[in-house]
Amino acid sequence: MLATDPTTQSNYWEITTTHVHFDWDIDWTKRIISGSATHSLTSKMDSPAQVIFDTQFLDIKSVEVNGVPAQYTLREPHEVMGSALAVSLDASHNLKNGDGVSVTLAYNTTEKCAAIGWLEKELANGREKVPFPVFPMSTGAYLSTLPVEARDSAEQGQIYARSLAPLQDTPSVKITYSANVRSTLPALCSALRVSPPSESVHDGKKIGEEVVEYKYNQPIAIPSYLIALASGNLVYKPFDALPGKSWKTGAWAEPETIDASYWEFHKDTAHYVEVAENLVTPYELGVYDVLVLPPSFPYGGMENACLTFLTPTLLAGDRSLVDVVAHEASHSWFGNNVTTADSGHFWLNEGRNSVAVLEDGAGLTQGLAGFTTYLERILQGELHGSAEREFSYIIGRKALTDALKEYENKPKYQRLVIPYTFGEDPDDAYSSVPYEKGSNFLLYLERQLGGLQVMLPYLKDYVNTFRGQSIRTDEWQKHLFKYFSENGGKEKLDILNKIDFEAWLHGEGLDLPAVVEYDTTLAQKAYDLAKAWNDSRSTPPSDLKFSQSDLKDFSSNQIVVFLETLQSLSPGLPGSHLRLMSKTYSSFNTTGNAEIRSRWYGLVLQSEEKDVAQEFTEQAAKWIVGTEKGSTGLKGRMKFCRPGFKSIHKVDSDLAVKYFESNKQYFHPIAAKLISKDLGLNK
Repeated sequence: MLATDPTTQSNYWEITTTHVHFDWDIDWTKRIISGSATHSLTSKMDSPAQVIFDTQFLDIKSVEVNGVPAQYTLREPHEVMGSALAVSLDASHNLKNGDGVSVTLAYNTTEKCAAIGWLEKELANGREKVPFPVFPMSTGAYLSTLPVEARDSAEQGQIYARSLAPLQDTPSVKITYSANVRSTLPALCSALRVSPPSESVHDGKKIGEEVVEYKYNQPIAIPSYLIALASGNLVYKPFDALPGKSWKTGAWAEPETIDASYWEFHKDTAHYVEVAENLVTPYELGVYDVLVLPPSFPYGGMENACLTFLTPTLLAGDRSLVDVVAHEASHSWFGNNVTTADSGHFWLNEGRNSVAVLEDGAGLTQGLAGFTTYLERILQGELHGSAEREFSYIIGRKALTDALKEYENKPKYQRLVIPYTFGEDPDDAYSSVPYEKGSNFLLYLERQLGGLQVMLPYLKDYVNTFRGQSIRTDEWQKHLFKYFSENGGKEKLDILNKIDFEAWLHGEGLDLPAVVEYDTTLAQKAYDLAKAWNDSRSTPPSDLKFSQSDLKDFSSNQIVVFLETLQSLSPGLPGSHLRLMSKTYSSFNTTGNAEIRSRWYGLVLQSEEKDVAQEFTEQAAKWIVGTEKGSTGLKGRMKFCRPGFKSIHKVDSDLAVKYFESNKQYFHPIAAKLISKDLGLNK
């Protein structure tokens, strides 16, 4: 039986897009993108009667087949998948298996298109300048792809590309694309820029007034969720080129943040790509740029081809959070190159990217979640030492535990391979599970098979074997056994045959199928301080000797582990001790490091003494919506705003709803939709 993607209504197995040319005009007054998408398709059968595209809230104007007007039907919308657009292919086309055909779809976007976030100038960093909208097709991740891989626990953006253009919106289809984009503001795409040069700001024309045509080409076939468009008052600053490398790196941002963005990322970005290609295979996309987006961007990062989208919450000023780039760069191999065929096998993207860098929490894309996280952490080990690699697993384990608990009543979402039904919304299952459970599974395999020296050659063979393809878990498993039968013989096969793949891939529950232990060297001081607080619970606060100097030699990640360890205590710390901690470590209430602040609020808002938790609800709400004194802006990243609002809602539901409703318009449409669902406002 043919395995198909349950989140698409297209008939991609009968006739398949190979290339799309987009011709777009951005209308800032009407807030629409108008233009066309011209599909070059190849028939997979004789005489297909129609070609079906995915759309969502698009205004279809006309359809042509091989330049001739054609009949089409825009079907009734499905709640999750949108409206199927069926284009008739009459007998006169006489298509045979392997023949090509061109279909041009003229259309406009509408205000309901979820992939497109139009931001008022007040929401951009340059508040007195021009607006900055974001158009990620695959909210990548996750999201999507609104951008995606995304890498926050709600970042997947798996089926939003269809609200930017009519597409066969499934990662089972990989396409090349080109784009001509006309706008009065600089426009970026997830492709190689053809003209004008990146260093030329709006081709020398007046920003916000004169129209410039931007031309792009993406010669590497990618899934639709990696097609992305961003436009706004953007400038570019290249990073230093590495000797002997043909690819280039650089940063895009608004003028107000370009210097901070350049400083934060220029030291490490190219090295992440260099180390990854040394470990796996050469980087193929030619350019690896980063774009730092406005605060409403809902993900930590989205690995759009050639152009990684990043949240401004990474601009910590000390490069402590730049390892998110390692995760997104890892997607260049796992996700962008070798891609999961559908959402049910998403772990293949994210779990593998753990090569070596600390995860952001979860990401937006359909690209091998477990593999991406796995490669990311390998990179971290190569650059910072094996203890850092292990430390990242410790941090990620708390996110995994929380996600597994969240899905106790929906246990199928605790699996690595999820059996989605037709039309089921993959956003409902998006969490840290594919990232953390997937990467732990690969770490477990690594240790069973003999270590990194055994796994790295396997990873190279895996990428070379499935280069440019979309695959499912059974194909991965067959390759795994085949590789080790040829490169290890009976010894390795005996090891693999003893591993409970069924439990790892399809098992449910709150625990991993096997014990996976980590080196706690870097975590120990955090554990020790947490233990000291826990042991002090029977001592009056006035007799305790804790001080700010306790944290003097702590890295930001060690503070995160300290707070997460306290969160896991049962029962939790007494309210009197939480009040003391708030005074003693007062920086927790003011730090610009969102990773620390979010954990701090997570700790105090779960206090069993409601009057103590109540003291922090409004403070936390103001931090999320960006109205506190000295705020760095809205925390539109779903890793922070969704758990934050959930925690506030448990303590004071009215206050949570009040702050969300009065600021809803400032969040990205996808974040606003999911927060509304979290707060029970979509009933």
